[in-house]
Amino acid sequence: MTETPPPRRARAEIDLGALRANVRTLRARVAPHVRIMAVVKADAYGHGAVRCARAALGAGADWLGTATPHEALALRAAGITDVPVMCWLWTPGDPWDRGIEAGLDMSVSGMWALREVVAATEATGKRARIQLKADTGLGRNGCQPADWPELVAQALKAQARGLVKVTGLWSHFACADEPHHPSIAAQLDVFRSMLQYAEKAGVEPEVRHIANSPATLTLAEAHFDMVRPGIAMYGVSPSQGLGTSAELGLRPVMSLKASVALVKHVPAGHGVSYGHHYVTEGETTLGLVPLGYADGVPRHASGRGPVLVGGRVRTVAGRVAMDQFVVDLGGDTPEPGAEAVLFGSGERGEPTAEDWAVAADTIAYEIVTRIGARVPRVYPGNGD
Repeated sequence: MTETPPPRRARAEIDLGALRANVRTLRARVAPHVRIMAVVKADAYGHGAVRCARAALGAGADWLGTATPHEALALRAAGITDVPVMCWLWTPGDPWDRGIEAGLDMSVSGMWALREVVAATEATGKRARIQLKADTGLGRNGCQPADWPELVAQALKAQARGLVKVTGLWSHFACADEPHHPSIAAQLDVFRSMLQYAEKAGVEPEVRHIANSPATLTLAEAHFDMVRPGIAMYGVSPSQGLGTSAELGLRPVMSLKASVALVKHVPAGHGVSYGHHYVTEGETTLGLVPLGYADGVPRHASGRGPVLVGGRVRTVAGRVAMDQFVVDLGGDTPEPGAEAVLFGSGERGEPTAEDWAVAADTIAYEIVTRIGARVPRVYPGNGD
């Protein structure tokens, strides 16, 4: 990561001002008592976890959330020590002891995890903060309703011994990005039932939460005590069915740019890139963009990905290679070093991450998170 000067080959520009504005927009969508967990897993969806975490907290976020314990521990190591941090994707043998020492909120979805966290508390001599996750219908992580009574009972026993504190009860939606999908109401019913059981048994959670980005934006009845915006915080719409980023009041945070490495004239009938899946129809100019699938440009977008060069949106010509791809400039001759914008906010006519998602038959989440470490993240005009 660097501030200046921007690298010539390629860069992902991260607009922390836009991120802060998105957090404020999300804050306005929820009731005053509802807390916001800023989800910064996967290096903040490719945007830089530490910088984005600090920006989100400065804009009003209350908690931070990660998938893996190592992501959470990295935030603590960076000096973010005064806010709650939750992580939820644990596997057997993970560093529960380090999580306890760091004061993390650790998700427990089954008895094996509870046993490991209890063993870690006995080893460290410190009480663990745990949150019990309910599988309300997503079918991934989380405790099934049939197994919930045992997990709740054993967690309360460990709490009575002073080994753990059950700080939260939570779950995750399967189809909140599809408005009016019947599973949404069904999952809310199951979640309320599992909450009622746990609280009647004696759990007194600090937070109850189920709302991801789409539920934060559209489903007030799912907000409970806290919401967990992820992709929306980075200015990307969770789905086309919910509207565009602009329609949701969000500003895209990442812009992916490169410097054109070569411009050359070629004759008609000239093959372009591997397999010659693109052949020039007439005499034209080609521009070489030094980004490829090793940098996260999806190969599935070969022949379809949009790129702004010289004030016009071009299309990837032929296959995306590991380190580079070509655009047909149609006779235009921008100078080598001219800026190529793969995606950005769209405010200046450039493509967006959603446009690339359509071109690659995927979702915009994948477009921003797949940008590789070879592409430096720069933060122009956004000091912390």
